[in-house]
Amino acid sequence: MTIRRMTRVALALSMLSTVAPAMVFAQSAPPYGTPITIDRAKQAAAAATAEMRRRNMEMTIAIVDSGSNLVYLERSSQAGIGTIDAAIGKAKAANGIKAPTKVIGDLIINNNQSNLLGVPGAFPVEGGVPLIVDNQVIGAIGASGGMPTDDGAVANAGAKGLQP
Repeated sequence: MTIRRMTRVALALSMLSTVAPAMVFAQSAPPYGTPITIDRAKQAAAAATAEMRRRNMEMTIAIVDSGSNLVYLERSSQAGIGTIDAAIGKAKAANGIKAPTKVIGDLIINNNQSNLLGVPGAFPVEGGVPLIVDNQVIGAIGASGGMPTDDGAVANAGAKGLQP
């Protein structure tokens, strides 16, 4: 095998290793469903708020429907003003990719996909989680105001609040 051919094979394998996780991820995502109602959004927000209080934090929680339209927003009285746009951005990004926003950050860090930083609306920080009911994405929740792991835990609690 020539050096040129070995280089091409190595390059192809390298590209496959960075693209394959995203391809598998996109194929396994559930379909969009009927948009979340305001009552269901409040239910998810209540579960997220309970986790936020358990952690003794001040946050903003945003819920978008399956079309990425803001349905519900709740901000703690001492949560920073900047947490509003961050929570909405995380919710929209999670809805757009039908997966937690942590996935975007993981792809950037673990698979060297820094090109994702240039995607409009990509939010590579933990804290956005899709809301899945009956194996359909009905919207997403975003939480902002703590460290990324705290934001993720609060958003996940909100998502779990919709499960039977």
